[in-house]
Amino acid sequence: MVFKKLLSVVMVATLIATLVGSASPANAAGQRGEVRARTVGAAALSLLIWPGIGQAVNDQPGKKVGTHAVLGLFPPYRLFSGYDALFDRQGGYVDGKI
Repeated sequence: MVFKKLLSVVMVATLIATLVGSASPANAAGQRGEVRARTVGAAALSLLIWPGIGQAVNDQPGKKVGTHAVLGLFPPYRLFSGYDALFDRQGGYVDGKI
């Protein structure tokens, strides 16, 4: 049961990230990396456990990890953090924190 929920969340997050990422101006501010098994796991951690964990798994700077962890208090930010971890996005807005 838990595995089915986890798989469903990862599939929905991947779909949303793919749709949002292609039309998003965020690509101009941050460079998207490749989707790998490691980044899929990082995205799942960001979505299910806490935003910021996925950025730490992807070896992002501490200021980005901290910002994601604090902004994770707001539920919609989990989706963005999951997207950010899935595509191993480098840099971003606000001095590379978001």
